[in-house]
Amino acid sequence: MYVDHSQRGITLIELIVFIVIVSVGLAGILSVLNLTTSHSADPMIRKQMLVIAEGLMDEVAAQPFTWCDPDDPVAATAINAAACATPEVMGAEVGETRGGVVTPFDNVNDYNGLAGITTGITGTAMPLGYSSAIAVAQDALGPGVAAVPAAASLRITVTVSFGNENLTVEGYRTRYAPNSLP
Repeated sequence: MYVDHSQRGITLIELIVFIVIVSVGLAGILSVLNLTTSHSADPMIRKQMLVIAEGLMDEVAAQPFTWCDPDDPVAATAINAAACATPEVMGAEVGETRGGVVTPFDNVNDYNGLAGITTGITGTAMPLGYSSAIAVAQDALGPGVAAVPAAASLRITVTVSFGNENLTVEGYRTRYAPNSLP
């Protein structure tokens, strides 16, 4: 019988060394992948934060931006803030609440400084662990002579938080219909 020694297979020791080397490499790659995944934002959490922020932005931007407080008797006819008995100011008026049945927020300005929001406008709870804050500030919009002055333009900033994650959405609301009442 003829034996060809050039056609040898691998030995058991070579196979074990190969398995150990591949296992160490695979363990290293998996630990890096695990570390990367655990420190990245969960896509579902980010999507939920975005939905909450957009919903709040829509709620605020849908409110009127008037010269006077909408409860003022001249609110529908005022041509500037000086004509108002109760000019609209930043922050909610006394007694007004978000989603209130009797005296709800009735102007974009009312939302300024609202924090710790954990419910929707209808009172339904947000998913557990999420909270939001809203800031409204006068801010000129656009460059040069075509700019909307700060007195006629508001920047709305909505920040949603979940754990260590924060998501901020910004938008603008201009005073295009100052006598439009809710």
